[in-house]
Amino acid sequence: MTDFRADGAAALEWAARYLERVDELPVLAQVKPGELAARLPAAAPERPESFADVLRDLDELLLPALTNWQSPRFFSYFAVTSSEPAILAELLAAAMNQVAIVWRASPASTELELRVAEWVRQLLGLPDGWHGHIEDTASTSTLAALIAARHVTGRNIVVCSEHAHSSVEKDARMLGMELRKVPVDGELRMRVEGYDLDDVAAVVATVGTTSFASVDPVRELAERAHAAGAWLHVDAAYAGSSWICEEERWSQDGVELADSLTINPHKWLLVPTDCSLVWTARPDEWREAFTLTPEYLRTDDEAFSLADFGPPLGRRFRSLKLWAVLRCYGAEGLRAILREHIRLAGLFAGWVEESPDWELVAQRRFSLVVFRRDGSDEDNQRLVERVNASGEIFVTHTKLDGRYVLRLAIGNARTTEDDVRRAWDVLNREAER
Repeated sequence: MTDFRADGAAALEWAARYLERVDELPVLAQVKPGELAARLPAAAPERPESFADVLRDLDELLLPALTNWQSPRFFSYFAVTSSEPAILAELLAAAMNQVAIVWRASPASTELELRVAEWVRQLLGLPDGWHGHIEDTASTSTLAALIAARHVTGRNIVVCSEHAHSSVEKDARMLGMELRKVPVDGELRMRVEGYDLDDVAAVVATVGTTSFASVDPVRELAERAHAAGAWLHVDAAYAGSSWICEEERWSQDGVELADSLTINPHKWLLVPTDCSLVWTARPDEWREAFTLTPEYLRTDDEAFSLADFGPPLGRRFRSLKLWAVLRCYGAEGLRAILREHIRLAGLFAGWVEESPDWELVAQRRFSLVVFRRDGSDEDNQRLVERVNASGEIFVTHTKLDGRYVLRLAIGNARTTEDDVRRAWDVLNREAER
């Protein structure tokens, strides 16, 4: 059984110790598939166990099987940080266990969600009047946008860049919509011309593509989409957070013309997964696509219901952790962290450019560097495997024009220049082996 205060204190101490020592742990889990499962009991216990037993097994069984996303040398995918204020807010949200199905089920969750979405809209310099709320991930936010687009246009075709996130293709497949991928130009941006939009429901533009952080020409795409009667959705899940820094708003050009937009605070605003903000410039039409109120949820409140704005009925109190981060860091603190990440990425890109053994394969954008070692694709693949097996850093790869290339993404609040220098040293050491 559980002694909530004593066990809670032990859990908080475990969390604090974990954050203090995470930079000493292997970044990539050093286990083989099935290794953890083989050590776990085949069935649940018949009799109650203590929470101390849970914490013991967390240390002995689960910790070795963790890929440590909180490590300052986690450079894969888009690196993220679950910050201390947000961790505590998650604890409180679980304690209150709010389920915001309609307003009266959780007035606090409903109204705080709308307010923090408005706060972030202002911080990012987005247009007045947009409705914003929170979904779990950008995959769901984009799914909701495609549902709204199909409802409004009566059409069934989605158009996106060949470098758009895979969730666009998956969402279209789940909805039974046809997907058309458009080639990119020399800057890895979605081409504007060369295809017809007359029968298209939605055009999805990306600001900060997953592989290369490239930025589609949103303004031109919006103008073409709207001229054809199509919906324009912008996926800025990663790069959109950078707009809190005015000098990064070059990538925002044309976003004010979007019908919908998604940005993930759990990618670059120190909020733990899951927290994806989605805004729409057409809230009434968006709402029509989702509103369905069964009798057991009808009330006389005439109040706002977030269930009318997306696929799920029940919603967690996600706004609490975002609220905590915005208050405890302030816009000033968040800007400082993002600017440092961008500076560190520029520093690493400079080292690559200065070395005769390495090359940048795409322009450094935001906090992502895409590069490769001179040699074959097989050489670069083996290099990534050796680097990650060391446990010192964790990087991933992608492909550009069929070539195997490496990605180094900086996004953890604890990452320092020493961590980035160590990544460069590890890459060179393993390359020379």
